[in-house]
Amino acid sequence: MRKLFAFPNPVNEVSARLVAAGVVALTLLILVGGQTWAIGLLAYGFLARVLTGPTLSPLGQLVTRVVTPALPFEAKMVPGPPKRFAQGVGATLSIIAAILHFGVGATTAALVLVAMITVAATLESVFAFCLGCVMFSGLMRLGVIPEDVCEECNDIWSRIGRDRGVEAEPAAA
Repeated sequence: MRKLFAFPNPVNEVSARLVAAGVVALTLLILVGGQTWAIGLLAYGFLARVLTGPTLSPLGQLVTRVVTPALPFEAKMVPGPPKRFAQGVGATLSIIAAILHFGVGATTAALVLVAMITVAATLESVFAFCLGCVMFSGLMRLGVIPEDVCEECNDIWSRIGRDRGVEAEPAAA
């Protein structure tokens, strides 16, 4: 059960960007296509990814098992905790949107949240700029995120080097 609720660390940024592109497509279906029923799918996808990475996410499975391996791009590994935090932000916004739309009929407010997700997912998919990761970094600087998580993120490159049998260069002071 513990393995089910694990989030990958490190994360392949190519896959993260492709998942974000799928989120953009889904949010545009909601916003432009008027398919507000898909807010529930959006919320499920974010919740599944924040809890289990790609394991219980149909979009995550499609991207990591089919799309990414078929592309000619080399994997670019990035720290997992900031990406998980970003998925958590998406889960929070999309779950609130689902409650607003389905629970209290506040569709306009729900669509504003979906539009916010669209902006963030577009920045991630097109420019590799992760707003949730920026928030995560700010929370680390403020001391809200514990140092052991910060150290894990800071040490990812030496861990990858060890996994490949390469000595990591010492970090600059």
